[in-house]
Amino acid sequence: MNIKISLNDIDAFVFDFDGVLTNNLVHLDQDGKEWVSCSRADGLAFDVMRKLEKPSYILSTEKNPVVSARAKKLKIQALQGIKNKADALSSLSESKGYDLSRILYVGNDLNDFDVMKTCGYSACPIDSHIKIKELSNIVLNTRGGEGVVRELLEEVLNLDFIKILY
Repeated sequence: MNIKISLNDIDAFVFDFDGVLTNNLVHLDQDGKEWVSCSRADGLAFDVMRKLEKPSYILSTEKNPVVSARAKKLKIQALQGIKNKADALSSLSESKGYDLSRILYVGNDLNDFDVMKTCGYSACPIDSHIKIKELSNIVLNTRGGEGVVRELLEEVLNLDFIKILY
């Protein structure tokens, strides 16, 4: 059930990490060190949000430092190791003065279910859990880790990256 939404309707963007900004796979080397794959196309999308002064965050249950490393590269804040995402989002909204009904959350799996119910707008990648797709206002055509944020901004919000960035 895709809805009509504009950038002016959103106070902040919040993204799950694994399965949204990554392809939901974890790679391990022989020493047990984990690494993930992310899309550079999403990096450009975060540049657009920064230019438009739209706050964005990563909200993840994952404790691995790869989450904060990616957030640092994207120049956004990561809230990670979060047990209850709905409570964390409520606290973030309260501390920053955001209206929960004006937050767009992008998640993909069952640990995103409750937090997606608390915010005004929700989206998910095409390869999300069926219950998340049923709950989402917007089901994207992109799989997790393959440019979800880029599609959200360009195709759903109709933002012209060339006009905004160059």
